[in-house]
Amino acid sequence: MLELPEVLTVSKQLKNHIVGKKISKVLPPSKVHKFCWYNGEPTEYNAAIKGSEVISVEGFGIFVEITFSNGYKLCLNDGVNVRLVPSNEKTKNFQLLIELEDHLVLVFTVTMYGGIFLHDGSYDNEYYLKSKQAISPFSEVFAEHYHKTFMESKPNLSAKAFLATQQRFPGVGNGVSQDILFEAGIHPKRKISTFSEADKDRLLEKIITVLNEMAQNGGRDTEKNIFGEKGSYKVRMSKNTMGLGCPKCGGEILKETYLGGSIYYCTQCQPLVKD
Repeated sequence: MLELPEVLTVSKQLKNHIVGKKISKVLPPSKVHKFCWYNGEPTEYNAAIKGSEVISVEGFGIFVEITFSNGYKLCLNDGVNVRLVPSNEKTKNFQLLIELEDHLVLVFTVTMYGGIFLHDGSYDNEYYLKSKQAISPFSEVFAEHYHKTFMESKPNLSAKAFLATQQRFPGVGNGVSQDILFEAGIHPKRKISTFSEADKDRLLEKIITVLNEMAQNGGRDTEKNIFGEKGSYKVRMSKNTMGLGCPKCGGEILKETYLGGSIYYCTQCQPLVKD
């Protein structure tokens, strides 16, 4: 799933490789996916943007957005995979395909769920607007936003819920939260009411530094970029590291199902403080 590090990586790669290129053709889904959503009918996307030129690509929150010379925008949310491949490469199943003028093709696929939305700038989806208006963790004013959000959050929220739900920090989801909480030494289930000032400051620091490390390394090694290559950031807490032991103390990494997803943590480095 695309989270902020991958959104920034994918948008940068698309900016470097498709800006200035014209759209030759847009093909609707070759295979219907009941959990892939569109803005309007994908069969109408060709008429809307064929012949237009890609003028910019931007990444924010959980979205990557491509802007065309005729004013249309195509935005992809966190559940969409996009690949840039040669036109002679066989592509069977896709949820959208865009042929570019120089024999390159953008292939959009969805595994679990995702949205591919073509719009004229008036798209008003709640998640899109929150991502568009989000304060970047790399902004000078992020610390102020973080502390304000913390104060306004319910004290019985868990650390995972605080970071990864309700779009408090768009682009920070269950995936990147695992390493942020591990580096901060905070259990995913720990209630934020138990945080000391030092805990709050340490969590803020790790949100910024871990996300920056992920972005600088082209995303996580559990995700792929537009060329199908894994990111260079080695994830500490994921299904891939379950049997390797904690990278700090060597202890066992545990996995649990929690708040609709999996959490990974070290019981020694991330103790659960009781209320």
